[in-house]
Amino acid sequence: MSWQAWATVAVIALAMALFASEKLRIDLVALLVLATLVILGIVTPVEALSGFSNEATVTVAAMFALSLGIERSGALEPLSRWLMRIRRPWLLTLALMLAIAPLGAFVKNIALVATFLPLALRVCQRTHTPPGRVLMPMAYAAQMGGVCTLIGTSSNLLADTLAQKHGMAAFGVFEFTRMGVILAVVGILYLMLVGRWLLPRHIDAEMPEQEDIGKYVTELEVTEQSSLVGGSIADAKLGERYGVYPLELLRGEKRMWSPRSQEIAVGDVLLVRGDWEKIEEFQRRTGLRNAPDRRYAKGDDRSRVMVELMVAPASPMESRRLDETGLNWRYDAVALAIHRRGQLLRDKLSDVSLAVGDVLLVLVDDDALSNLRNDEAFIVLSEREETHRTPRKAFYAAAIMAGVVVASGLHWLPIPIAAICGAIAMALTGCFGRKDVYEGIDWKIIILLGAILPLGIAIERSGLSQELVQMGLGVVGEHGPLAALLMVYLLTALLTELMGHNPSVVLMVGIAVSVAHAMKVDPRPFVVAVAFAAATSFATPVGYPTNTMVYYAGGYRFTDFMKVGIPLILIFCALSMWLIPKFWPF
Repeated sequence: MSWQAWATVAVIALAMALFASEKLRIDLVALLVLATLVILGIVTPVEALSGFSNEATVTVAAMFALSLGIERSGALEPLSRWLMRIRRPWLLTLALMLAIAPLGAFVKNIALVATFLPLALRVCQRTHTPPGRVLMPMAYAAQMGGVCTLIGTSSNLLADTLAQKHGMAAFGVFEFTRMGVILAVVGILYLMLVGRWLLPRHIDAEMPEQEDIGKYVTELEVTEQSSLVGGSIADAKLGERYGVYPLELLRGEKRMWSPRSQEIAVGDVLLVRGDWEKIEEFQRRTGLRNAPDRRYAKGDDRSRVMVELMVAPASPMESRRLDETGLNWRYDAVALAIHRRGQLLRDKLSDVSLAVGDVLLVLVDDDALSNLRNDEAFIVLSEREETHRTPRKAFYAAAIMAGVVVASGLHWLPIPIAAICGAIAMALTGCFGRKDVYEGIDWKIIILLGAILPLGIAIERSGLSQELVQMGLGVVGEHGPLAALLMVYLLTALLTELMGHNPSVVLMVGIAVSVAHAMKVDPRPFVVAVAFAAATSFATPVGYPTNTMVYYAGGYRFTDFMKVGIPLILIFCALSMWLIPKFWPF
């Protein structure tokens, strides 16, 4: 191999290690790859920047805006209200998968899971069901739906764009639908009949009924008008009367040595634990006020919303105290209470070091809520007060999304143009705010796509692609194109678990096309294999963003995804080997 090929191998190996380690953000890794290729002279500066004007990159950005309009307009709320009526855990799991899979074909997977995650948690809490029994199938269903259309996931769009660069005809919007629907139906049946028995049993043992997301610890200050002044905690019988349990009595910076028998004075702070509704009722009836709210709130004349925030996986807020998160000065938000599953906190809120999976009850300005939703450090689980949404906007958003699908599906407009027009229409009809569209786009994904695409050029130009093809054909031998197709599928699936779905598509599409040409068969089925293998990543919590979102919320272990996901990948692989040659003959 030439030195350029060896250098490209080194860049790929380094990128894979960095993607897998998660020590650097995925967009920064992609930019490092891009800069290295330019410095080594393997790609030109013009080629290096071509990824940012690529059709796939532009389309994904526009699809982010369309998904944002669907989410912010409340178009999914009727479905959410219907799902809230379900009481049986197995039926909730099935209903969520049947609802999310079709929506995933047109709405961004991350937005879907973020929308239904709080709903699933609330139903699990009400029915005393461990969330781990529900959330993983929900995340998998979003991926199954995403692969059903060309616009369902960014990796499909990327595979189509790269295939066209190799001289292939563009894929249709619904060209993947027949096979995608079959895989989704089989996947849902597997999860209901087999996968549910592989889901972790340890979650059931570790989650007693009273330990749910509503058991918060908060600080309440005693006012002059409080009925508790002059009495003791023991006399007040807070648990019996209000269902609220005192943990500590704080006076200034001191903890009282005998909190239950100590006489309560004006200015004392009670550290209490309980359901938030009961805490609010106790606060109102005894004349207390929320201590964090008094310290940080800047005014009462603005519309404020109470939300539940979960500290996200790999959050920079991990191990930080509340006053170090910047919630109060970045969003004028007030952290009122905190919940940590499986642990009873007894520290003042200001002294608690946050951990991944902690849930904060936060009071935030309605205007700042959209910014908070786009903060990668947190996941907004629910709103205690619904933001005002009108049915008219929901209708507009649904109609515009349908128009985009029809216009692109019937080839009236190219997919990027249809998506851009749809985003403009949603902005003009008020489906999202003027600034929301910029805040709602996941720029990490856009930068990743733009910066990683030139790696495909480097693989082709350096001759690495041909070297890898010859090695692959040596492994396949004389077993024919089906064996080569299986090799491409399995290699893509493995790379996806290590690197993520978009980088694996960039690496594999060129190789898949070269393998097909070497075997003198149509490259189209090989590109389809890459697209499906990359878009269905079930074996690890880091292979796909939706898996990561439910990882902590469901209390899973890393191996739980392997137990449920690896058999599902093998089932999909076997079905793909049967279906791809039928729908896209060699």
